Amino acid sequence: MTRTQKIRDMVVTPNFLTISRIAAIPVIVVLLMYENRITTFIAALLFSLASITDYLDGYLARTRGLISTLGKILDPLADKLLVGSCLIMLTQLGFIQGWITCIIVGREIAVTGLRCVLVENRQDVAASWLGKYKTGFQIAAIIPLTLHYSYFGINFNAIGQIMLYGALIFTLWSGLDYFFKAKKFLI
Repeated sequence: MTRTQKIRDMVVTPNFLTISRIAAIPVIVVLLMYENRITTFIAALLFSLASITDYLDGYLARTRGLISTLGKILDPLADKLLVGSCLIMLTQLGFIQGWITCIIVGREIAVTGLRCVLVENRQDVAASWLGKYKTGFQIAAIIPLTLHYSYFGINFNAIGQIMLYGALIFTLWSGLDYFFKAKKFLI
């Protein structure tokens, strides 16, 4: 293995990608604090790139045998921080209604607590297909909502609002599913 390959393998690890997703959060927040057509476009682009790392880190971990305890904890935390931060900023800008953000962020916190209970009971806490759809819809809503403006005659805000209600449905459905499946550990 060459020196270049060793450096590449050290840099492109699942945990590095996860940490880069967390590092993108303050940049996105600052861009949205100074909201205009350019900063929201850059924030949407950065959010999109960060969201892609969510898929890549899992793929690399599975295919290279690099699944770690840190990764199992950090990956879902990074997802929740990224999505939650963006939703909160979009709510502050008036792009999303506050009650929707409260439900989505509240569900994320509740399911994270539930996962802790399940881990203590040596149960599988892998994301279900509902959770994967939930994440997909959340990402698909946040990108156009962050763009917010019309570009090339496309009303991204309207697209984002439609996707947001899909995200809300899958957020509630997957949260209820997690708690229903785990009810024997909660009594």
